Amino acid sequence: MIILPLVAFAFASFWSLSPEIALGVMLIAAAPGGITSNLFTEFGRGDVALSISLTATISLLGVVTIPFIVVFAHGQFIGGDTGDVSVVRTALSVFLLVTVPVAIGVAIRRWLESTALGIHAVMRRVSIVLFVLVLAGAIFQEHENAWEYLEMSGPVTLALNVVMMGLAFALAWLFATGPRQRVAISLECGVQNATLAIAVGSLLFEDAAVVVPAATYGILSLGTALILVGLVRGGLIKVEP
Repeated sequence: MIILPLVAFAFASFWSLSPEIALGVMLIAAAPGGITSNLFTEFGRGDVALSISLTATISLLGVVTIPFIVVFAHGQFIGGDTGDVSVVRTALSVFLLVTVPVAIGVAIRRWLESTALGIHAVMRRVSIVLFVLVLAGAIFQEHENAWEYLEMSGPVTLALNVVMMGLAFALAWLFATGPRQRVAISLECGVQNATLAIAVGSLLFEDAAVVVPAATYGILSLGTALILVGLVRGGLIKVEP
């Protein structure tokens, strides 16, 4: 919540970007980790409980941090009035996208443990299929604009993603308890909730360019996350069985 916005602000300030793209970079940096980070942590044999806890906690705090960072970034890169930054809308989005699914999953695991354990293997396969379908749908929907989006914000969002995953892994190596926690923390810092960032940006700003960094970050971060998962499952990064 501190290092990511600071790194993003440095990139947005010194990279040659339009004001709208710079604001969009800060918007994706303000977003919490998404549910996708929890899914990748499961694939990468990381600490899923830690991943979900981080997602839920940071998402709830995002009700305060997202408007603050957006207002600050708008003043720095564009200037003028930010318009109606609705804390209520942001809170509702976070609640529906993150809190409700996580709460349902925790409740099932707590009170229907045998059922949860029985369907775990099946649901893992279902989640993989759904993930592939969503990714394919997103790419198909934006295929006409993909190259333009990548030219506008691809380099800066890829750099932000890679640097943050590297910093997260290094800090987790120093402070976390084990390799499974390092995987979870790295993915949590590298896979931001691009859907929430796009939703907030679309609600607050008329210029579509503001949400372009979130769109490119969302696609590129899936690739880097898959690379990390591949390194773990290939044995190049050791985790506990």
